[in-house]
This record gives sequence, C-alpha cells and structure tokens, in this order.
Amino acid sequence: MKHSKDLIILLQQLWQHIGLHRRKQFGLLLVFMLMTSFAEIFSIGMVLPFLSALTQPETVFNYLPIKPVLQRIGIIAAKDVLFPLTVIFCITAIFAGVMRLLMLWASTRLAYTTGADLSLSVYRRTLYQPYSLQCSRNSSEIINGISSKTAGAINVISHVLSIISSVVMMFFILVTLFFLNPSISLMAFGSFGLIYFFVMKLSRNRLITNSKRIAHESDRVIKALQEGLGGIRDVLIDGSQEVYCKIYRDADTPLRRAQGENIFIGLSPRFGIEALGMLLIAVFAYILTKSDGGVTAAIPILGAFALGAVRLLPILQQLYGSWAAIKGGQASLADTIDLLNQPLPPSIDQPLHMRLPFKREIALRAVQFRHSADSPFVLSNVNLVLAKGGRIGFIGATGSGKSTLMDLVMALLDPTNGVIEVDGCSITAINRRAWQMNIAHVPQSIFLADCSVEENIAFGVPKEQIDHERVLIASRQAQISKTIESWPDGYQTFVGERGIRLSGGQRQRIGIARALYKQANIIILDEATSALDGETEHAVMESIEELNEGLTVLIIAHRLTTLKNCTQIVELEGGGICRVGTYDDIIKKSDVKNFKL
Repeated sequence: MKHSKDLIILLQQLWQHIGLHRRKQFGLLLVFMLMTSFAEIFSIGMVLPFLSALTQPETVFNYLPIKPVLQRIGIIAAKDVLFPLTVIFCITAIFAGVMRLLMLWASTRLAYTTGADLSLSVYRRTLYQPYSLQCSRNSSEIINGISSKTAGAINVISHVLSIISSVVMMFFILVTLFFLNPSISLMAFGSFGLIYFFVMKLSRNRLITNSKRIAHESDRVIKALQEGLGGIRDVLIDGSQEVYCKIYRDADTPLRRAQGENIFIGLSPRFGIEALGMLLIAVFAYILTKSDGGVTAAIPILGAFALGAVRLLPILQQLYGSWAAIKGGQASLADTIDLLNQPLPPSIDQPLHMRLPFKREIALRAVQFRHSADSPFVLSNVNLVLAKGGRIGFIGATGSGKSTLMDLVMALLDPTNGVIEVDGCSITAINRRAWQMNIAHVPQSIFLADCSVEENIAFGVPKEQIDHERVLIASRQAQISKTIESWPDGYQTFVGERGIRLSGGQRQRIGIARALYKQANIIILDEATSALDGETEHAVMESIEELNEGLTVLIIAHRLTTLKNCTQIVELEGGGICRVGTYDDIIKKSDVKNFKL
C-alpha cells in the first residue's frame, strides 16, 4: 500500500533526526512499557482468585499450589481467604494504575522534549540556508512549518509511542484472556479487530486527503495573517478589512473542517465498539452459565473477561485513534521532514576564532551572476578592485545590479561564474563566515526587533554581554545619541514591533549605529541615508569619514552629493561597469539628469 509505505519512510526519516541520547531514552521507555504491561496483566489475573474467593472460598483454599502459602501466613479456614486476596487485589490495582500514570508522564515528556529538539533543528537549519534560497521562499510557509507543523511532528511521536504502548499492552491482555478461555478470547478479539480493520480501510484515503488540505490551508492562514497585519496602515486607510477577513475565512474554514472531520473519524468507532462489547459480554455470560458449574463457576471467568474488555477496548480505540491522527497529519509531517532535511553548510562545525585577513584589496574577477539557469544575467563580466580603506560609491539606474553586487561582496550570493578574492584568497563556502565577520551592512529598510534601543544597536549580542560604552560611541557617530538621550527611558526605550514607534530617519540612524557597534573592517551602506534629511545625512557621512582610515566603506546612493567624499565612484549600467572615476570625473562626464544632486 503506497500510503502506508510513504508513512513508514517518513517515520524512518524522522527517527534519523532524533539524537542518540533521545534514542536511548526511547529504549528505556520501551522497557518501562513492558513492566507496565506485566503490572496490568497481574492486576487482571488477580480478578479470577478474588472473585473465586467471593463465590467459592473453599476452592481457593484447597488449591494445592497456594495452600501451603496460606497456611504459612496463618490462614487455616476457607472463610479467612477473602481478606488477604482483597488486599492483594487492591494493591495490584493501585500499582498498575500508578505504573500507567508514570508511563503516560514519561512518554508525554519524552515526546515533547524530542519535539523541542526537532523544532530547534528545523529553525537552526532554516537560519543556515543560503540567502538565495531565503529570498525564493514564502516566509509564511517557513513560519508555519517551524511552529504548527513541527508541533504536528511532536504529536506524531506521541501517537507512535501510544501505538507501541497499546500493542504491547494488548498482546499481554490477549495472552492472559487466552489462557482463561481460548475460544472466547479469539472470538472477542476477532470481532473487535475486524471492525477496526474495516474502519481503517474506509477512512484511510479521507484522512490522507484531509492531511494535505490541513498542510496547505495552514500555510494560507499564516500568509493571510501576515499580509493583513503587516500592511495594517494601508488596510486602515483603504478600509479593506473585509477583503482580508474573506481571505482569512477562505483559508481557515476548510482547515477547521478538515481538522474536525479527522477528529470525528478518530473518535467515532468507539461508541459502536462499546455497544458491541456489552453485547459480547452478555453472550459470553449466557454461554458460560450453560457450561459445567453454572453461574457460580462462570462468575470468576466472566469477571476476568469483563475487566479484560474494560482494559482492551480503550486500548484498541487508542490504537486506532493514534493511527488516524498520524495519517491525518501525514502531509504536515512530510513538510517537517523536508525542513529537517535542509543541509547545513560545511563550515558550521568549524570554530571561528578570527576574521579572514583583509589587508590589501577585494577583487572581483570576471564575475557573472544570475538567479537561475533559465533567468537572464543580473551582472555580466564584472572586473573590479576595491582597495582597503577606500570610500567607494556605487551609482546606477534601478535594476543595474548595485545591490546584487554588494550581496556578492558580502558572500550572501555566490557568483555564477568568476571569482571574488580577498588579498588573493578566494571566498568559498568554507571561509564564508570568516569573511563575513569583517562586514557590517546597513540596508535601505532597517529591521528593528521589538526590544530596547540598546539591544537593537547591539543586535545579535546577548543582553548581558552588551558593551554599553560601545553603544554610546556608535550612537554619537550615527548622530542619534541626542535623540535617544532625550527620551524618558533613554537607551532602554522599546522601539515597538519593527520600530513602529520611531520615524524613518531614526530607524535608519539606529541601523547605522548597529553597523558601527560591530566595529567591522567594511561597512556597506545600501541606500542607508535615503531616509535622512540633507543636514543629518551630511553629519552622518562626516562621522563615517572620521572613522579609522583602515575602514572600507562601500556606499550605494542615488544622490551624488552623498558620494562627494568618496575616493572612487563606480557606475553600473545593464549589469556591467560602465564607468569608474572620482566624484569630479562623474559630475563632469555623466548625464547628471539621471541622478539627484
């Protein structure tokens, strides 16, 4: 069966992503399941002597294997048998209940701690994926995969443990009932088993269809939430709330319907099985009373069967319900496995003690780049040398390849052809991180986390490790210190989600302060001063100019005056370099109408 095979393969792949320590814990849990099963069987087995002591104490007292034991503990009459057997029966019942409770705690705890490991692994692997892949993905799918779909994997682990526990328990209960009465045991289990088998056959395809719908619609729900809340300003201005409510409803309604249907499929057989169980007990009672010994002889066996059925029916339902839950989450599990199978970079296990040496120059040699094999080249045959300590500006019309060129220099993208060298050393996947340690980047759109100004300037540094003095220096150089210090909470002011409480210029200057805090050898300003007024931009650029002479600054700008102090200006056109010169050269030779002065 293709679907079953697919599920088994998914579970095998999931097991491969579980660490050795957790696997050992699963082994110990299996041993504990066996111990719990023995305790359960012993409690069921004690029903027979207990009920016999109630109805036929002489039979129990005269039973040869236990008579010497009874006499040794001082029981010399049949009427005295009931009390010790009652105590033993109660103790075994309590012990079995405690064991089941401990097993539930252990299996649930192990499932969720393993799920936490898997969730972290998915998040970690996602963060390590190359920039080109990050740009091609929809963030709503990734967020949903890390949060809800990984939670689905946790449920799968929990249900698999439940299935294993149910199978082990069911086996021992059936063995016990088989010894009591083989024919009735086989008849009872055969009846229950056939019903669940046919229900599984009938519901399997529906569960798989619903699992695909749940996986797809859950992505759409997150996407609808992100778009509606992310563009809330435009939504409020345009009055388009109902449009986004409809998008959300169209995704959420089929999702909830599929989830509800899966729950119904998982729970519905229980009620029919319970009715059948009562019917079978009545039939067995009738059959046993017609056998030798009559009602008195039948009561102990019937009691043991009744208790066995009370234990067996919930186990069968649990087994079926777990199977239904796993099949219903199969598509989401497949998505989680895909995220867990994301490759990690080869340099991840290599410790970074120091930056890649950068003493002379960055050289781009015959560099070409395109996003895919069937897309046009964004950059073609770029040859450029960027000297250490230079202030180098980049200009060009929109789409000329300026930002892509910076992404290549930052090793966020790999050249399709050609090579990028630092002091003659080629940038590869192995030394990528060591090179990136030299770089601080200030984009046009600054991302700010919902935390304090200080934490945003020292972005990525644990709060207890932030160097406050460095934060102050970077803020002064970015011309934002006076503004921050005028706020009541100063550097502890919370900026709100994505810096919503700050103006565009304030966000931009915090982004520049973040780059300066890093104390990098190279600062890349990608339209970083576009949101600043002329006076503030001039002050920021002067501050950057006064920094260490060994600092290399690469600036993308539309205003030529931003590049006035640059030692070199590179003009790009159509994915290639059309001109390289000083500010005065560009002013004299360029069609200045194409640029803002």
